[in-house]
Amino acid sequence: MLLLIPGDLKAIADHAEAAFPGEACGLLVGFHRAGGDIEVTKVTESPNLAAHAGNDRFEVDPELRLSLMRETRGTGRAVVGHYHSHPNGAARPSATDFAMAYEPDLVWLITAVVGGQAVQSTAHRLSPGGTRFDDIGLDVLSDGREQ
Repeated sequence: MLLLIPGDLKAIADHAEAAFPGEACGLLVGFHRAGGDIEVTKVTESPNLAAHAGNDRFEVDPELRLSLMRETRGTGRAVVGHYHSHPNGAARPSATDFAMAYEPDLVWLITAVVGGQAVQSTAHRLSPGGTRFDDIGLDVLSDGREQ
């Protein structure tokens, strides 16, 4: 399960709506809880470096990722995934997403934006063996983050 606080989920939705009709993207920083859930502690927007290719793909700025990796080194936190939007599409991984997936440990949070309005977000991971995406569930923490 992917766990976020309401403000982080809202920030993702706001970014997705602002980028519409283009595709928004960013990185998720957090940690793995003992029970296997992944808790997001920071959401960071990225410019979509693939925006020139249309509204059906994204590319996170690699300099941003390296910066976050350096920032989290030794903190117990790490880049645990990324988010992107599907303009006028479903909050499900697309064939383009599957073709671009190469890191099985990263979470894919996808936000559907229909007519400029964020309508749904879902979380996924590549299956063992990388043959498909599995829905891992998404939960909003009502009482803040675990310390």
